[in-house]
Amino acid sequence: MGSGFDRREVLQMAAAVGVASVSETGGPGAGRTPAMAPAAFISHGSPMVALDADAYPKALRGFGENVGGVRAIVVVSAHWETPGGVRVTASPTPSLIYDFGGFPEALYRLTYPCPGEPSVAREAVERLSAAGFSCVADAERGLDHGTWVPLRLALPAANVPVVQVSMSREASAAEVMRMGEALRPLRAQGVLLLGSGGVSHNLRRVVFQDKAAPPQSWAQAFDAWVADRLEARDFQQLLEWTRAPNARLAHPTPEHFLPLYFVLGAALPEDRLIPIFEGFHHGTLSMRSFALGA
Repeated sequence: MGSGFDRREVLQMAAAVGVASVSETGGPGAGRTPAMAPAAFISHGSPMVALDADAYPKALRGFGENVGGVRAIVVVSAHWETPGGVRVTASPTPSLIYDFGGFPEALYRLTYPCPGEPSVAREAVERLSAAGFSCVADAERGLDHGTWVPLRLALPAANVPVVQVSMSREASAAEVMRMGEALRPLRAQGVLLLGSGGVSHNLRRVVFQDKAAPPQSWAQAFDAWVADRLEARDFQQLLEWTRAPNARLAHPTPEHFLPLYFVLGAALPEDRLIPIFEGFHHGTLSMRSFALGA
């Protein structure tokens, strides 16, 4: 992974950071070391999943029930790219961004009144800056649908604070992985690190009229390549994703795949791969989602 830490150093760092941070917050559980939070990648698909009640929402709800004790969530979404550097939402009451068009009115009436967490935002800015990223807090920007739609399915109570981190518009997969490495110590403080995008995402090939359309062979081949390398923990091969079968068909542009690397960068040596969902929507959208954790 290029993390620069061995297993002992990672665990020592995590324990030290977790105890110090929790004692400073004064919130629930202050003075106690929190459980190590997972890192997770969610393929968020169409915004319409927010209105569904099939296997995918149920899988995300099951995931949410298993991580309901996390202190906060830090999200990198495919839908927030910023020029020249990285930004971090810092509002205590983030608004929602309905960054989609042409959908039923019911979708625009959905809410997700989760709080923000300025203290986590400040630490994220500090850690990313220390890692060499140009990074600033943004008190005005809200949460895009790549963040609030899957979280609304997973944690409908909206009672866990959420902070969103942008990707630089010029970022490579390796740079996004370094972002995950920089924020990895937050996991020891009970902060879930979440990447939200898609394992395959080519809107020109989507079968819009049929969510249950059979998956196309090129999308299946790319999805299988990703799954095999995740299972083998072959992060170096994943960094070379453009060499994968049908890579440019799966991702004509990389923004939906890059959040995967945020999660890989946040991985710990002892993490195991925990499947959340596997399947396709609209013939081409791989909805493969997973967590890395104990």
